[in-house]
Amino acid sequence: METQFNQQKNSFFQSTTVKMAMVGFLTLILLIPLAFVKDLISERSMRKKEVTEEVSNLWGKDIYFYGPILKIPYKSYDEYNITNPRTGAVTIEKKITTKNAFFFPENFNSKTNAKKNTSLKRGIYNNVVFTANMNFQGNFGKLNFEKLGIKAEDLLWNQASIVVKTTNLKSIKSDLNIALNNQKLNFESKSDEDNFYGTLESDKFDYNTLNKSNALNFQFNMEYNGSNSIKFIPIGKKSIVSLDSDWESPSFEGAFAANDTTKAINKKGFHADWKILDINRSFSQQHIEKIPNLNDYAFGAKFIETVDEYQQNERASKYGFLVIGLTFLIFFLIQSISKISIHIFQYSMIGLALIMFYTLLISITEHSSFKLAYLIAGLSVVAMISLYSKSILNKKFAGFIAVALTGLYTFIYVIIQLESYALLVGSIGLFTILGAVMYFSRKIEWK
Repeated sequence: METQFNQQKNSFFQSTTVKMAMVGFLTLILLIPLAFVKDLISERSMRKKEVTEEVSNLWGKDIYFYGPILKIPYKSYDEYNITNPRTGAVTIEKKITTKNAFFFPENFNSKTNAKKNTSLKRGIYNNVVFTANMNFQGNFGKLNFEKLGIKAEDLLWNQASIVVKTTNLKSIKSDLNIALNNQKLNFESKSDEDNFYGTLESDKFDYNTLNKSNALNFQFNMEYNGSNSIKFIPIGKKSIVSLDSDWESPSFEGAFAANDTTKAINKKGFHADWKILDINRSFSQQHIEKIPNLNDYAFGAKFIETVDEYQQNERASKYGFLVIGLTFLIFFLIQSISKISIHIFQYSMIGLALIMFYTLLISITEHSSFKLAYLIAGLSVVAMISLYSKSILNKKFAGFIAVALTGLYTFIYVIIQLESYALLVGSIGLFTILGAVMYFSRKIEWK
């Protein structure tokens, strides 16, 4: 009786259903080390972002350019009622204060060439930044003080100046001066309540002296060290901006789209043009007291890495459960069809080998390309599992496993590289795999 009970007990643990349940449970257990691998990828990615941020702070961050703006001070009169405490008589006194009127240019033309710099390396991280050479030309037209309610006799013409608001003051690498009708004026930085922008203001000049022909032409150059993006505020009544770079993966963003007829992107870089008229945006050409915040109208290009190595590693790790599950399924089908017994410990070794693929992938990627790292890690894991399979199965099944794993890793790589069609290709691939599993498992005895 005891012998029969033991035989029934052994028969129960050797049944296909129990083996399938144990393999499924092991698959779930292996999600724990897979989660640790994902945390490792996130940690390394955060470390890269920290290093990139550190280098950007030293080299130069995003470039926002807002100017040039003509600034003309004027006298403002404030009236106060003064009551005599003894007699009760009321007198009116005027207090004179100085305020500022700001005028945007009639025409604003900019040509910028941004060249990437790959020499800044911190440890294993390459930080791609750029140097932007920016040329600005244009003119200020007739000034309309009537819209601002300012009388001509109150204007302080001899205290006029040019204001430029921009980020990255510390990363400007050129001497700063501006030519107004061929007269050169120097810029110097000024304190500003705006924490986003820094302010450059020119030497004072007499507007009437320079503006003899009713046109104030300007021309100046600036050289920046920057990273991430270059953006402009279209303050000209007609703003024409041209941007060239050897960066091969830009993202054009902001309130205005680049001209499709002249926009070009290739492996050598990109070129983009913008033309914005005053009717395309809803702000005036003249302002009083303070320069308005017009960041919502900014436009330009962002210099991006479409998918960096950590993003690719993260995407690969998301398919870890699929790889482990399908690999175990292949072994389980072989075991069920061939009647060869595979111990749960052997499944564990195979699962750990599959997890090691991702640690190999990220460690090799940091010192080479993702493509090469994927090839080395994939071949290593396929070779290890195939040789291990040869010891527990026969040569024919080991060869089949090698081909199946190679196809699986190739399929995952193709999905990772695709962007627009990743979901479509993945769905078709999984549907095909499901069909193959249903076909090969149709004659398995599940009792």
